[in-house]
Amino acid sequence: MPAKSKAKTVYTFEDLTSWEKAAAGLSPPARLSVFGDPVDHSLSPQMHNPALQAAGIDSQYVRIHVKADQLEKALRALPEKNFFGTNITIPHKTGALAVMDEVDDLARKIGAVNTVLVEDGKLIGYNSDGPGFLRAIRHEFSVDLRDLRILILGAGGGAGRAVAVQCAVENCERLVLVNRTADKAESLARELRPYFEKEKLEGPSERLQTVPWTDEALRAALDEIDLIVNATSLGMKRTDPELLHDSLFQPHHLVYDMVYSPPRTKLIASARNMGARAANGLSMLLYQGAISFEYWFNRDAPVDEMRQGLESALL
Repeated sequence: MPAKSKAKTVYTFEDLTSWEKAAAGLSPPARLSVFGDPVDHSLSPQMHNPALQAAGIDSQYVRIHVKADQLEKALRALPEKNFFGTNITIPHKTGALAVMDEVDDLARKIGAVNTVLVEDGKLIGYNSDGPGFLRAIRHEFSVDLRDLRILILGAGGGAGRAVAVQCAVENCERLVLVNRTADKAESLARELRPYFEKEKLEGPSERLQTVPWTDEALRAALDEIDLIVNATSLGMKRTDPELLHDSLFQPHHLVYDMVYSPPRTKLIASARNMGARAANGLSMLLYQGAISFEYWFNRDAPVDEMRQGLESALL
């Protein structure tokens, strides 16, 4: 019997192909992972390993660096290596969709997979981005998406697209899409329009709109918005440009910044200074992880332990 060994910070695709050797001696065995390129920054192990321990599941969660040309083979290796599944992060969420044997309806609508379940040798794809956002908003603001008028900054793709689809599926009151590349927002709006055609708002405003990313256009739109969402990565660096001018915020606004590090971004500080309520993206990361856990094990996730793991990792 090999001596017990500690998991590597990051494994490689080559490690995965010879997993019996690369993971020899790991206790508990590694049967969950996150694929990404890069992946060393991922906080998923710090979130999921406490959850696995709390749930009494004899497994651990590791990072695996997978490049685009390795993705299909890496995913196909999971059943034979006895994995429960994996998470998928940037830049592989779209590419993973084509490799799945089965795809959940919401993941297909979003056009991306971030959670893979291995079941009976098959790969089943899910997306917990949108549902994680739904739970995060409920947790932070005690309100449901269906009751809100929502504006998304960075609605052109990735997380912004996932959130926009979730808002449409939840039949939110109003959805306004904003993106630096206007064509991407317009394309998404055309795709989502059927969700908003059944009911009309009273007054002149459309339930689904795109607006240019200018102060003038945003000022007019934000009068009729409850929730502002930052789905871009802007705010992670001190040198990042301002997303919205302070004067655009109103006290009735709720602001959700998907950026969670730093915990108080420029956007959050500006919103709070103007009397608005604001929260960072840590809760979305948490609930994305909890939903992945539920897909893998068909049981409630130990959310408190997952939250503690994340908070400790960010100290």
